[in-house]
Amino acid sequence: MQPGNHSQLPIFLLLGLSEKPEIQSVLFGLFLSLYLVTVFGNLLIILAIITDSHLHTPMYLFLSNLSLSDICFTSTTIPKMLLNIQTQSKAITYTGCITQMYFFTVFGLLDNLLLTVMAYDRFVAICHPLHYMVIMNLRLCAQLLLLTWLISVLGALPESLTMSWLSFCTIVEIQHYFCELPEVLKLACSDTFINNVVLYLVTGLMGFFPLTGILLSYSRIVCSVLRISTTGGKYKAFSTCGSHLSMVSLFYGTCLGVYLSSTWTHDSQTGAFASVLYTMVTPMLNPFIYSLRNRDMKRALRKLLCNTLSPQ
Repeated sequence: MQPGNHSQLPIFLLLGLSEKPEIQSVLFGLFLSLYLVTVFGNLLIILAIITDSHLHTPMYLFLSNLSLSDICFTSTTIPKMLLNIQTQSKAITYTGCITQMYFFTVFGLLDNLLLTVMAYDRFVAICHPLHYMVIMNLRLCAQLLLLTWLISVLGALPESLTMSWLSFCTIVEIQHYFCELPEVLKLACSDTFINNVVLYLVTGLMGFFPLTGILLSYSRIVCSVLRISTTGGKYKAFSTCGSHLSMVSLFYGTCLGVYLSSTWTHDSQTGAFASVLYTMVTPMLNPFIYSLRNRDMKRALRKLLCNTLSPQ
């Protein structure tokens, strides 16, 4: 590709997971199914929490926001991919690409921060049970949620703004099914040093501090649980953290898997397939993890489904 007129907006082409025509219909059916399951599952979690007064607690308030974030997270990439397959078009506008990168980063950061807030909530519930409702009051919960949304919205700005400073060739072919920032940076025709610094800085800060918060919370939780004398008490305390621990392990495990795969292989196509893990699989499995491991959630979902399906 030869550099074109940089005063003219470039055309981005998303090459997707495969360019073979015979498997496009398979990919369309697979990703449409995964997307519908993700949206429907997370929407059920939100509705169950809203309609059941027993779930109007800090833990489920944070969970409903996580489900909303997961719906938005997958919606930034998958609908465009499905549209491109259906219309047999690979094009995405320059503005569309920058916008997709921004919102993808926003909801990725939001997922990360919400998991951190939920870890703090479990820490207070187990280590300070008698003061839980005093500490985790409505005002603090609202402030924590506002802070997570604000940090996510502002934290995604530096990467997107610095992207707008770059110049690209007239036609940019991205070996991915969405505009993933590292992949787009590789294709820039101008110097990307500042962009890479911003990328590593934001990723480092937004990865290190939330993960450190989660690890500190659970280190205190483990110490408190080990002081419980009865086996039943220990099991009950750990069971309240089981769902959240599963979600944390899935989120960081898939992100680490994508990072390692891209580091070891340097193959964009392999990285695109690995990205499916955290863009689709993790948001899809979160509702199943919480509904299968949580008795209150299962009861609320049964109540919601019965009320919905029963004749008036």
